[in-house]
Amino acid sequence: MTLDNCTDEAAIRALLDGFVKAIRGKDIHGVMSVFAPDVVSFDFGPPLQHGGGEPFRKRWQELFDAYQGAIDYEIRDLSVDAGDDVAFSHSLNRVSGTLQNGQKSDRWLRFTACYRKTNGDWLIVHEQVSAPVDVKSGKAVLDLKP
Repeated sequence: MTLDNCTDEAAIRALLDGFVKAIRGKDIHGVMSVFAPDVVSFDFGPPLQHGGGEPFRKRWQELFDAYQGAIDYEIRDLSVDAGDDVAFSHSLNRVSGTLQNGQKSDRWLRFTACYRKTNGDWLIVHEQVSAPVDVKSGKAVLDLKP
């Protein structure tokens, strides 16, 4: 790995640190700042594919609005592989807190992100968020922990 790759990996890790802080603070501008405007998202909920722009922003705002107070967000087992202008990462991410209906929510999800470096800055151009599925029942398994 070259020094530039180490620097790029550190930049992506810093970007994700800011992403975590923005989610915890329900900072919509901070969250949106890590994504390219034309991001493609294979997010946890339907439909099968989401694009960027206002609909993408709205999905994030709906997530924030679903929680009474702060959202706890954690990234574990982060792996980053950076090339000159393209990179990817994968991790296990935990989102938890109290929903508007008073129910406690605590879920681990799988997160994969692809990044593009433009004008020296890394942005997420594709993300995939998923949960394991019990193939017999066809239902997501949301109570697994690393």
